[in-house]
Amino acid sequence: MKKNLKTEFSTRQYMLSRDFEIYYYSDRSLPNVKSHTHDYYEFYFFLGGDIKMHIDKNTFVPVPGTMIVIPPGVPHYATLTNGESPYRRFVFWVTEDFLGTLGSISEDYRFLADRAKKSGTFFMHKFTEIAFNSLQGKVFSLIDEINSERFGRDAKILISVSDFMLSLNRAVYESENPTQNDSDSESLYHSIILYIETHIDEDLSLDELSEKFHVSKYHISHLFTKTNGLPLHKYIIKKRLGMCLDAILSGQDISAVSSGYGFSDYSVFYRAFVKEYGKSPKQYKDEIMRNK
Repeated sequence: MKKNLKTEFSTRQYMLSRDFEIYYYSDRSLPNVKSHTHDYYEFYFFLGGDIKMHIDKNTFVPVPGTMIVIPPGVPHYATLTNGESPYRRFVFWVTEDFLGTLGSISEDYRFLADRAKKSGTFFMHKFTEIAFNSLQGKVFSLIDEINSERFGRDAKILISVSDFMLSLNRAVYESENPTQNDSDSESLYHSIILYIETHIDEDLSLDELSEKFHVSKYHISHLFTKTNGLPLHKYIIKKRLGMCLDAILSGQDISAVSSGYGFSDYSVFYRAFVKEYGKSPKQYKDEIMRNK
């Protein structure tokens, strides 16, 4: 462990930073810290030692690999019961405003904070050793960057804290919502892509694909958005429009191509085309022809 990654413990229970603070502590004795609350979220990671944790009206002994999310306004403190083994932990403080900024990018950043806030007390999760070690690596890299004076430091810190927060929320979500393994999911995704391309003129609704692949339509929807970045129906529309455009530019009749690539009628195709390309099919074709 790099010596400069460890922080000397302070009884300060307020933030100096506007957005977040993160610390690694290792102590064999603790000053008396009374029960207190914060106006920000505390993500607490227990690494080892002999302590009792007191949160709200609960007292318990955490085990290594435990994470606790304490929302604003919830009283808490820890007491050291034996100093023979160092009391090691990470503490990550983050403001509601910063979480809101991340949440505007994706609500997935708020998964754990909202869980804790909704409960009215706290949220606790025990990680597997592998998952916890991975998170430790991200924490130490972030602390190391904060303590550095490297070129691009501020940008790297923002990237690192964003990655840490998303990884943390993903790890808990996926442990609570197990799905098919990655290889099975990748195989299913590519099978759906191939089916869409070879059946572009047919019914490609979620219900139809669910029946075809014997998988829940909700699973297909989640898998497709997660892997492709687009909802399934938007991907299909884009694929159909691209095929229609290729057909139009190859000389096929504009009024006839839409039905051959799965659009229910020309008006639906026309509106989708204008929305995607910013001009009518004829205008697009004429402009391409003029520039040849």
